[in-house]
Amino acid sequence: MKIAISFFGVLLLMVSGLLFFQYQVFSDKLETGEGNFSYSQEVEIVYRGESLDIRQHLSNLPNQTIEIKWPNLAVSADCFIESENSCKRLNDEKTKFEQGDIRSQSLSYIIPLDGGLKSRQLLKEVFVTLQNGEVTHSTVHITTDSGVKGQWVTGLPLVGQQSLSLVNYSMFSGTGPISELYWQAGDFKLQEMLNHVAIYSKQPVTDSFKKQLTGLKLLNEHHIDLVQGENLTGEQGKRILFIKDLSIESIKQNIILAQVRTQYHFGNSPEWVSELVASYLSGSIIGGSKTNEIVASLTDQMTDEQLQRWVHKLNELKGEEISTKVLDEALYEVLGKYTQFLTLNEHTEVLFPFLYNDSRKVYLDSQPMKDVSVIFKDGFIYYSADTLLSHLSYEASEGNNGYYVNNATRHFRFPMEYDFYVYNQRRYNIVSQPLITIAGEYYIEENWLKRLFLVKVQKTNDAINIIATSTTQQ
Repeated sequence: MKIAISFFGVLLLMVSGLLFFQYQVFSDKLETGEGNFSYSQEVEIVYRGESLDIRQHLSNLPNQTIEIKWPNLAVSADCFIESENSCKRLNDEKTKFEQGDIRSQSLSYIIPLDGGLKSRQLLKEVFVTLQNGEVTHSTVHITTDSGVKGQWVTGLPLVGQQSLSLVNYSMFSGTGPISELYWQAGDFKLQEMLNHVAIYSKQPVTDSFKKQLTGLKLLNEHHIDLVQGENLTGEQGKRILFIKDLSIESIKQNIILAQVRTQYHFGNSPEWVSELVASYLSGSIIGGSKTNEIVASLTDQMTDEQLQRWVHKLNELKGEEISTKVLDEALYEVLGKYTQFLTLNEHTEVLFPFLYNDSRKVYLDSQPMKDVSVIFKDGFIYYSADTLLSHLSYEASEGNNGYYVNNATRHFRFPMEYDFYVYNQRRYNIVSQPLITIAGEYYIEENWLKRLFLVKVQKTNDAINIIATSTTQQ
């Protein structure tokens, strides 16, 4: 009985300690502003000559420190005193909201417009955002002088607009943030809003087109604005898309890509990465020729069950930072084998074929070599030649008569297309090639590496250690 009581006491202390630790971590996150949260906002925009005067009212703020990310163009950034408490949480430096129970705060700032508002001008990153915050709903009011005639587009559903004797007023409201503003003068307006898609153009859309648009299958119900034509810079917005051709196929591809890019964070990844994700989520090829090749090569490696798991895995990654490395790791979970297929294609113009890689870390004399990759091809093991030979103190380069590898005393030439190699001016016949090229990169076969460059290769479950002999670097 005493033993049971003692055990229960120890267990209680352990649980109490764990709860205290979790509470401390939670409290630290609140103080440092690391906790993720959602909030809503109402934005008032007034165009005055050569600037946008903006008041941004933020609601449902959590009781934690919140970093404020002001637009780079913003001037006269300040608090807007809408009520007694609307500035209580803003610190003196105006860089963050302090912890507090007040749920709503208001900010004001000015976005200068050099030369005033221009027709077909897309304004990006002109609104305040909050670190770790996600906007669930936005309402936007835009007011201009009555002499400023044109159409505003915000990426949110248009609720209504009115021209009065002194001002023009537009109101937009919907789920998610407002990321950009677009304005166009002339005979240009909202022509149709169907299936969460608003079409702005000079010409009305046909009944046949409306029917096709209604039946369009999209990835989610997030609103998208389609503008027929181009803006001044040729850029695309996040929720405002510019399309010359109002065909259903063009609209489908552009909308699905836009939806994917709002659901994932692609950072500096090549454009084909977002196209690849969009292709698998939509079940249709979206993107250019490289995307088509990569999707085809990747799909060929999968069974139907693996393909379903791959699409499921992509859905699980929504909201995450996406890179070729992240996707390769996801492929490993699906295929059960490690590959750098997507990573190796990131910096090549031609397609790097699908191959499996050795996932173990590679070392030279116990020093890590992060730039050396190991691939499996046709039953052989190959190492990336340029990087590995450089670590072995050789200079490797492609020349007129083959691939050259040199150091102070050892000189190799590999003609590649012939059954011999040259070492220190002497020719040696071979029955297999020491090196191969894949997508313009050279790889050296493991046994030839050991034989020609005098190294030993030791392998464990976690590492490949290449050991240079005393004569290797002579």
